[in-house]
Amino acid sequence: MKSFYKLIRIKYLLFLSILIVNFVDAQKMMSDQNHAWVTYLGNCKLSEKFGIHTEYQWRRADGFKNWQQSLMRIGVDYYVNPTLSATAGYGWIVTFPYGEQPVGHEFQEHRIWEQVNMKSKFGRFEVQHRYRLEQRFLENWIKDANGNYMQSDNLFRQRIRYRLMILVPLSRKEMADNTLFLNVNDEPFIGFGKGIGKNILDQNRFNINLGWRFNKDLNIQVGYLNQFIAKSDGIKMERNHTLLLSTIYNLNFTSK
Repeated sequence: MKSFYKLIRIKYLLFLSILIVNFVDAQKMMSDQNHAWVTYLGNCKLSEKFGIHTEYQWRRADGFKNWQQSLMRIGVDYYVNPTLSATAGYGWIVTFPYGEQPVGHEFQEHRIWEQVNMKSKFGRFEVQHRYRLEQRFLENWIKDANGNYMQSDNLFRQRIRYRLMILVPLSRKEMADNTLFLNVNDEPFIGFGKGIGKNILDQNRFNINLGWRFNKDLNIQVGYLNQFIAKSDGIKMERNHTLLLSTIYNLNFTSK
């Protein structure tokens, strides 16, 4: 257990230093907003080694009043063993103007993504490490001489994400059917390559949820998500205080 906590501290020293660099400049502009996300995630296991990942996120701004984003992902899962899996897939995202620092025009993003997910147990704690790479193809809207928006050449961006998730059963000693549990996770997004702007740190998401596990394939969760976004101009930032409602429903089509 001591080595586990030491590993967590080492990994987060890097992310903490990045966060400090982004906060020390007093001239930056911070916008605080209240949002709500409703999400569905599901993995359909087709065989011992392969499955399909499905996901949709209905992201709303100003509570549920306006659009923030619509996000759909699909992917192919490969199960190396019960504690290690890899996924590659496609995402379609639509971002809308919202809040005090809106984008100039609604835009679409086509995204290729690859990830590795690792699980381990430390007593009652289940710990998950998720490493994700993203290749992002974004629409680019610019103003013409008359001040009207027109579509220009698409932009290409890359980033890496790392999510540390800890699951803790609350109503039982072990995670089992009909168990109340706690989910705490944090995920920084780091941009790299050409065109990332003045901020290497693109986002950071801290999330704490209460969940109810009906069985190994179905659980629901409700909680608080703090989404910090650093804009590419190096000046504007936003913090979105978000109500998060999640449903996780997995299907198993194997003979077992």
